[in-house]
Parts: sequence; C-alpha cells; structure tokens
Amino acid sequence: MTAKEKSFDQALSRLEVIVKELENGQLSLESALELFAEGVTLSKICTKKLEQAEKKISRLINDSQGQPVLIPMTDTLSVGGLD
Repeated sequence: MTAKEKSFDQALSRLEVIVKELENGQLSLESALELFAEGVTLSKICTKKLEQAEKKISRLINDSQGQPVLIPMTDTLSVGGLD
C-alpha cells in the first residue's frame, strides 16, 4: 500500500510510530531524515483527509427546518439540534 492509499487511521498510526522513533534518538542521521520525510508525507495525507471530512460535515449539517447550515468546526451541537 502506498502512502497515498493509506486511510487516515493508518497514516496517523504510522506517524505516531515515527515520532516515537525520532524522539528515542537512537537513529542514525540518515535514518532519521528518511523517517522525517515519511512523517511529512503522512502529515500531509492526514491534513488532506481531515479537510475532506470537514467539507463533508459542513454539507451534511442541517438546521431544525432541514435547511443546510454552515457551522464552524469549533462550535458544538446540542443534543436536540442546533442551539
């Protein structure tokens, strides 16, 4: 599976492993640079997938009358609908 075919969860899991390996400090410079480059690629994949999910959520949210409402991702929904 190539990096671009990875799901968000797969990319994030691999990125977490890379961070731990880099933080360990036991890698050669060459190995650290290779892992860093892989991490940058995975970070971009995660960012792109999060942006796609945010767009999809924005399209799916409706108000109490069924009309679409654009809600910034920092706002929250109440249990019964929109506040």
